[in-house]
Amino acid sequence: MSSPQLVCLSNATVCSGTDCLVPPSNFNDILSLVLSIVLTTMLAMVMFAMGCTVDAKKLWGHIKRPWGIFIGFLCQFGIMPFTAFALSLAFNVLPVQAIVIIIMGCCPGGSSSNIICFWLDGDMDLSISMTACSSILALGMMPLCLLIYTSLWTSADTIQIPYDSIGITLVSILIPVALGMYLKHKKPLLAKKVLKVGSIVGFALIIIIAVVGGVLYQSSWTIAPSLWIIGTIYPFIGFGLGFGLARFVGQPWYRCRTIALETGFQNAQLCSTIVQLSFSPAELEVMFAFPLIYSIFQLVVALMSVGAYQGYKKMCHRGSCEADSECPSVEAGNAEPAKEKCCAVDNASFQYDENGNTEEKGKSRNTQL
Repeated sequence: MSSPQLVCLSNATVCSGTDCLVPPSNFNDILSLVLSIVLTTMLAMVMFAMGCTVDAKKLWGHIKRPWGIFIGFLCQFGIMPFTAFALSLAFNVLPVQAIVIIIMGCCPGGSSSNIICFWLDGDMDLSISMTACSSILALGMMPLCLLIYTSLWTSADTIQIPYDSIGITLVSILIPVALGMYLKHKKPLLAKKVLKVGSIVGFALIIIIAVVGGVLYQSSWTIAPSLWIIGTIYPFIGFGLGFGLARFVGQPWYRCRTIALETGFQNAQLCSTIVQLSFSPAELEVMFAFPLIYSIFQLVVALMSVGAYQGYKKMCHRGSCEADSECPSVEAGNAEPAKEKCCAVDNASFQYDENGNTEEKGKSRNTQL
């Protein structure tokens, strides 16, 4: 039989005779920090590749005539917060759970939507501009939406919005994209190669982030069934309503897909940061897993959409622009403006060319769905 311990261990925090208190391991915190730095760096590299698809004239056209951005604004800060509020009431969740659902609904779009937009042959210029604009507008719209929708359960003053995180997100999007645009302008052939590699890496990165998040926070998976249900259906509702509203106002199919992605994809990491800053450990136990659940199921919706769309293209044995007559090619060169002219919008008063000039309503167009 071994003799009893007479002295404390060298790494004991508190020592009183033979009573020792060993400090808890901070391995998960260190691992989380390292992974955050690595994934942020990789994401910046992917956004650099996505910038190789952006055309400066078309990007400026969206800014001068921001009809698509305005629709995205209505979806992002109108539809999503209200949907979160309605789901919280419908499922009669706990007050702290209702708050985290609404926080998720009030967050701006994430950069993952830009990667998925590429694989769905969406409007990359619109996608980048919508992500950047939603991050900027979130500085004012998030406090306003939280004040409106969380007042039933708590005071808006208790929720701390990390403006520095929003700023970092904005910088991590704009600078790499600007560098990608510069590379496309100077060396278009190299930009195409970077784009091919970056699009694949970006798609894999989204999956890696979801898997890593599930492993790091596996202790938070035991939550109320109502949060599982809301986290499952909420992304589907966001994508569906965004697509429906865009099509209702006459946007072409490829822009409908873009607006749907920008609506449904939320910045789950920002939501997690807000929750950790604003609530006690006891409250976090019943609410912290929701951002992770939402991010996983928004990824599921995206993967299903990409699989269905790419399968449709292969089935038709045609390229992206042939499979979708309204989709602009990212590698078409001089043929791109001609294909853009074939892109029809049902409400012609909102269509503009790549220079931002509004086309006269009533001109004949070749409408193909």
